[in-house]
Amino acid sequence: MRVVVKTAAAPEAIGPYSQAIKANGFLFISGQIPVDPQTGQMTAVDAVAQTKQVMENLKAILNAEGLSFIDVVKTTIYLTDIVDFARMNEVYGTYFDSDPPARATVQVAALPKGAKVEIEAIAVLR
Repeated sequence: MRVVVKTAAAPEAIGPYSQAIKANGFLFISGQIPVDPQTGQMTAVDAVAQTKQVMENLKAILNAEGLSFIDVVKTTIYLTDIVDFARMNEVYGTYFDSDPPARATVQVAALPKGAKVEIEAIAVLR
């Protein structure tokens, strides 16, 4: 069974994809960029502020399904500049109290809307 997940607490999809999909006991959350869900704009400028907004967007989608970051088992992080890794990592780490998920981090040439950070996640449904 496949169910589309959508919440007004996170940014609208900017293309032909869903915010998240529930399937086979998992929640697959599409990559989130630092778009403010209230304005639809990207206001965060540096990697620290952008990572915080991205994590808040992920949190909103998780919360819409009664989940939290403890339920996340895998993330993939995309950075336009690997130099931002340490700053991103500091913010990212504050969202996981213990036992953080498996993760990959890669540098990419560009992200939508000129974002510096994009993060996707997979969570286990309760």
